Amino acid sequence: MNKMKSYLLATSASVLALGAVATASADPVALATQRGCMACHQIETKVVGPAYKEVAAKYKGQADAVAALSAKVKAGGSGVWGPVPMPPNAHVSDEDIKVIVEWVMSL
Repeated sequence: MNKMKSYLLATSASVLALGAVATASADPVALATQRGCMACHQIETKVVGPAYKEVAAKYKGQADAVAALSAKVKAGGSGVWGPVPMPPNAHVSDEDIKVIVEWVMSL
C-alpha cells in the first residue's frame, strides 16, 4: 500500500507541475479568452472595458505596471476607465493573470 500511495503522490505532483508549465507557456490570447477577459475587452476596440492597446499605452513606462494591473484584475475596480466596474477575478490564478497582463503590456 505504501508503494501505491507513493506512486499516486508522485503522479499527482507530476501532473500538477505539468499543468503549471502548460499555463505559463500558454497562448495569452487563448488564456484571456478561457478566463473570460475577452468578453469585456478586445485588443483594439473598446467593448465594456477599454481596449488592451489603450491599457498598454496608459501604463507604458511604469515600472510597477504589471504588478499594479495584476492586483487590479484580481480585486476588480472602477473609476479609472469610466463608471462601469470591472468585477473581481479571484477565480483566476495569479500566474494566469500575470501572463495575460504581461501580454497586454507588450501590445
